[in-house]
Amino acid sequence: MTRKAKVGKIHIDDALIRHLADLLDETGLSEIEVGTGRDRLRVSRAAAVSVPMQMAANISNKGVTNTNEPEDELQNQPDREDLGNEKGAVKAPMVGTVYVAPEPDAKPFVSEGDKVDQGDTLFIIEAMKTMNPVTAPRAGRVRKILVENGNPVEYDEVMALID
Repeated sequence: MTRKAKVGKIHIDDALIRHLADLLDETGLSEIEVGTGRDRLRVSRAAAVSVPMQMAANISNKGVTNTNEPEDELQNQPDREDLGNEKGAVKAPMVGTVYVAPEPDAKPFVSEGDKVDQGDTLFIIEAMKTMNPVTAPRAGRVRKILVENGNPVEYDEVMALID
């Protein structure tokens, strides 16, 4: 059944909206706009999170790995899942893009070896165009930072270790 609702002076047709949403899926477009006269209807898919241009300029070689590491070094590195069980593991509270500094040219919030207090900001995770601070769960010394600026992080991924 087609339902038409009147919002202000605009008549909204549910069937038309559903049809346009289906077209978005079929074509891979992110937005469709139709109209007659002065009335316009725009249907858009949620946009992917984008990194602001000034931050994107500072992100270098993300996703590039060094394949020249000796196999012994690769085998001696602890598995991130194992690190998640450690008492001082700082885990990502959400999925997003991690930033280690408040601005592209600023010094990082923390470096390995720094002493931190509970509640100190360690990183920022950008999710849905919102900057979310990741704070130290306890006081201690930053033993290891496991994330790089501008890289994506998954929920519950170990980002740092605090002794």
